[in-house]
Amino acid sequence: MIDNNTVDFYNSRLTVDLSQPSKLTTSQRDQVKHYGSLAENLLKNKDLAMFVHHFKFSLADELASIRSHQQDDNAKRIAISNELVGIDNFVNSLKRAVYLKNRIGNAEAPDTN
Repeated sequence: MIDNNTVDFYNSRLTVDLSQPSKLTTSQRDQVKHYGSLAENLLKNKDLAMFVHHFKFSLADELASIRSHQQDDNAKRIAISNELVGIDNFVNSLKRAVYLKNRIGNAEAPDTN
């Protein structure tokens, strides 16, 4: 069900072109930094990390428990593998947001030479 929070989250998603950070406006840079800071907070959250790893271990156990090679079992293997990849992609998207925040921050840092 879509609620007001979902609409707000959709409207506040990061939609800037990050291929040329030097061409970003100040507000776009601030948006990238804020988004990266939120991602960094999630990556540093040990409770979130625990639940992500427990979920991945659970999926790995489920995958290992499939012993036969029937069509249904192979389809289940693919579905579980896709879930694992989805979790890894989510974590990688957080890491990318932090990388971009740091890249924008480093581009703005004054040269000390």
